[in-house]
Amino acid sequence: MSWQTAYQATEGCVTWQGECAQDGPALGEFLQGPVAARLNDAEGGKALSEHLHGLSLTGMGQAALQEVLAAEVPEMRDWAAGEALAEAMLETHHDVVLPWNTERDKRNPFASLPGADIVGFQREGGSHRLALGEVKCSSEAKSPPQVMSGRSGMPHQLDTLATNLGTICQLLKWLLPRVKNTAHELAFNAACTRYFNSGLRDLALFGILVRDQTAQESDLQARGRQLAGSLQAPTRCRLIALYLPWPIAQLPQAIAQGGAA
Repeated sequence: MSWQTAYQATEGCVTWQGECAQDGPALGEFLQGPVAARLNDAEGGKALSEHLHGLSLTGMGQAALQEVLAAEVPEMRDWAAGEALAEAMLETHHDVVLPWNTERDKRNPFASLPGADIVGFQREGGSHRLALGEVKCSSEAKSPPQVMSGRSGMPHQLDTLATNLGTICQLLKWLLPRVKNTAHELAFNAACTRYFNSGLRDLALFGILVRDQTAQESDLQARGRQLAGSLQAPTRCRLIALYLPWPIAQLPQAIAQGGAA
């Protein structure tokens, strides 16, 4: 087992929980597998390589192609690694489907993108609901950390995702061309149908906090109760704190090495 639950509670439609990473082979397999695939967009890289290798290239052209593919800049920013960890956690343990890797939208390899960090669907039985969320990383000793407060804090951003129709419209506009004529189009249609027919409430919100401090329920409890006072069913909100056994700054290295940073 790569994760152990330190605390969990529910109030209204909001659940908060703390998960402690257990350093060992299982965690290493998780980091080098699903997390690394998200961080490095392994699927997109493979598709590009296969397509370009299918071109009619000379020997010189093949050598030039290899130069370009080998020049890909590895992602070593800790917050980007934190997002990849969160995405892999949601896909592996919370039935979330993320049909598009936002790494592909970056024209500059060192850029960050505006909007929600998590955009996809959550499976429920034979249907899907919209899944939106935010990811924060913090090494601050204070509990809760600063990233959980203020207008740029996670609770405010989640509340915005639940209530700001302009944001929802922009996210749906971004998502549609990425799922159109793919296996994910049916999930998109089902999720949108549920959302609209529920009076704009049937969606899943996720707030992921990546920490390298001792697990404390105070990291999430007050903010969870705050959100429980503003969100209404059938909206579901889950706050998850992921506690690492080493500093967040070492997360990219840990992903590359499979743990034991």
